[in-house]
Amino acid sequence: MDTARSTALVVAGIVLVSATLFVSAATAPSRDVQRAAPAANGSSADGTAGVLVGSQGGGQNWQKKGSVYRLDGHDVQWKINDRDSYFDVTRLPNGSVVAGFLHNGYEKGCEPYEPPCTKTGFRIIDPSGPEPSVVNEWSFPVRTATHSEVHDVEPLGNGRFLVADMEHERIAIVANGSVAWEWRPAETGFYDAPADPTKRDWLHINDVDAIGEGRYLVSVRNANQLVIVERGEGVVDVINQDRSDDNDDSCTKHRQLSDFDGDGDVRCGNPDVLNHQHNPQWLGEDAVLVADSDNDRVVELHRTEQGRWEPVWALDSAQGMRLSWPRDADRLDNGNTLVTDSLNRRVFEVNTTGEVVWSYSTPLIPYEADPLPGGEVTTYDPLNGSANDSTASQNKGDLAYGENGSVDAGGDVPVLSLALVGLQALFPRLPIWFGELQLGISVVSLLLIGAGVVVRVRS
Repeated sequence: MDTARSTALVVAGIVLVSATLFVSAATAPSRDVQRAAPAANGSSADGTAGVLVGSQGGGQNWQKKGSVYRLDGHDVQWKINDRDSYFDVTRLPNGSVVAGFLHNGYEKGCEPYEPPCTKTGFRIIDPSGPEPSVVNEWSFPVRTATHSEVHDVEPLGNGRFLVADMEHERIAIVANGSVAWEWRPAETGFYDAPADPTKRDWLHINDVDAIGEGRYLVSVRNANQLVIVERGEGVVDVINQDRSDDNDDSCTKHRQLSDFDGDGDVRCGNPDVLNHQHNPQWLGEDAVLVADSDNDRVVELHRTEQGRWEPVWALDSAQGMRLSWPRDADRLDNGNTLVTDSLNRRVFEVNTTGEVVWSYSTPLIPYEADPLPGGEVTTYDPLNGSANDSTASQNKGDLAYGENGSVDAGGDVPVLSLALVGLQALFPRLPIWFGELQLGISVVSLLLIGAGVVVRVRS
């Protein structure tokens, strides 16, 4: 009797998980979409343009086999994969590429830390030869290998680069290898600061763009906010202001923000508007496009007449697949949007009706993708110090908001959704179709098999 029961439990577990995985794999949507016809001007991968991808890689801490590569359609034209992680990538006017990076295992130049150490910074890559080559590098050692990266670097011309430095929680201008100017929130009192920002993942400043002369749009990920900083003035505007103490839990988790000064307040934006965002694109004085990562969507925010920033357009799924931790979105000249859907390991272009017109499945976890040849469209050209003719989109699409104004949870399952993110981090090649349902059934199947084994042993 016990033997039959044991066998039944084991067989049930095996059949359940096998059938689930087989059906899921067979019915999974494709992540690859070839362009059916030549695209309009400004669209990505149309045969004359392309897409530049910065890949964070995979494995532990997503720090293995990082790369930078150029796509024309689905063809990789060139690739360099000599660092543990690459992040933001931008094509320079001379055809070279500047890319933020992180790498472990340095034996020299580690002071004040002991070797082997981790370094971060940016590199200039020349792709014109038989193999891409690094022609210049600016880097510095960091205390820890995680949450300490230079995630963003933007060219300003004349040998100057604007960087977002998560190690020292600052934005800085690097001119000919030296820091010429910096803004450190810890020295301004705008956010409650720890004694040493290098010892925790405090603000997680992950992006900065020049939006005017001496005027910068800064993504403060852990505060759910974008701030506009002016040289000589500091913060002059905040997108997603702190209007309620109910927001604080979103910003204080995982030892991020904290009430360090003991005044009972933490500056934290509404997570229903922005939640641990990446790579905002300035569309004009009253519009910004953002990869709203923890809300698993791309959102366009406009400033209302009352001065608040509210969503007018959002994208939370594409081609039958919900977005998962998107970290970049670029509005193109033709009105389409190029999206880097990190944990789904894909880069895709969606038109104004929500149709995916091009999609590429990346081998590992992408951080950012830039359209070529012009890169991210902006209203200000820092290389020339002049305004561009770009205007903000007025798209109204798949808005992931309920009637009460809160973000649609989008099917998140307590415990399972968080566990799935952990699995995706540890196993970056986990099939994209393996979601909460598959994880839950796998757990149940393992319990059935385990129960069968226990019954067999006890008998």
